Amino acid sequence: MKLRHLVVTLAVGLAFNVNANATDRGKAYVSNQDGGVTVIDLNTMTTSASIDVKGEGPRGLAISDDGKLLVVATRENGSISVIDTATNEVTRQIPVGKNPEFVRVRGNFAFVSYEPSAKGGPPPAPGSAAAKEAEKEAEDDDAEPARIGIIDLKLGKKVREIVGGPETEGIEFSKDGKQLVITNEADNTVTVHNMKTGKLIKTIRTHEYGDRPRGVKVSPDGKTYVVTLEYGNKFMVLNKDFKVLRTVDTGATPYGIAYDRKGEHIYVAANKAKTLEVFNAKTYEKVKQVTTGNRCWHFSFTPDDKDILLACGKSDAVFVIDTEKLEVTKQIEDKKMPWGVVTYPKSSGSLDKPL
Repeated sequence: MKLRHLVVTLAVGLAFNVNANATDRGKAYVSNQDGGVTVIDLNTMTTSASIDVKGEGPRGLAISDDGKLLVVATRENGSISVIDTATNEVTRQIPVGKNPEFVRVRGNFAFVSYEPSAKGGPPPAPGSAAAKEAEKEAEDDDAEPARIGIIDLKLGKKVREIVGGPETEGIEFSKDGKQLVITNEADNTVTVHNMKTGKLIKTIRTHEYGDRPRGVKVSPDGKTYVVTLEYGNKFMVLNKDFKVLRTVDTGATPYGIAYDRKGEHIYVAANKAKTLEVFNAKTYEKVKQVTTGNRCWHFSFTPDDKDILLACGKSDAVFVIDTEKLEVTKQIEDKKMPWGVVTYPKSSGSLDKPL
């Protein structure tokens, strides 16, 4: 009787755990330029932990496919911090290069943009003397371009580099994983590279459509790419062969961009317009715009696709947006200038996407 009672107890306990895990919404990780990384419990939509990344100015972040490692770019010390998500402790700091910013993880490798010639500070206004000087420097053959450092996370070191354009901003992988697509804001180009060799395959110049390409995302079916043009107030649509198909008007200074999981809609964070804008991915008509906060650059869906988390740096908050109602339902206070957000399990967003 005792053995039978034990078996029944274990069975009930196992069923309870399976059910609990089935309803777990996961976690979100938010990088803060004036702090470390905050962890949001998506079940309660509250901050559950803070992580000291052992470096200042964290921006880009990405999570490994199995969710065990969080990789964060720490700008001031030119490194990435590798964090064990079970303990929230930094296990390694790996040198990358000056001013690391954008991070993507694929398999055992982290792809990190950095800028050997970066001077720091905010970008100059379009048409200003400083902007013209920056353009002149970008055209100088001797100007050192940005690079994508490829980090072997098992070895804990940078193993090779891909040379980009001046001030590389966004990074995206083609659906088949054979090409790397990057946006280069200083010379207004999108460049396509062979993933294995780093060889430049194609250059798309954006100036006639708009300047300062920022975010880039491939559609779930791999047939189109979208690129935000911050100083064009629009996003550009390219086909799988990187031919420009059209542009779509957005609010002022669009930055982060993403498709939803099914590829039915495109979401754009328009920084100065203070909106998250939603477009039909077939007709490119604007479906709705949601009023948000100040300097909202990056966002992510929750793993169950029920909400969007939008990091709004100058509002010191993460805005929670209901995807069905397309309304802000909550603000999660964050006093350290939130920059980017990713989740585990992985979900669609301006910094990451599902496996």
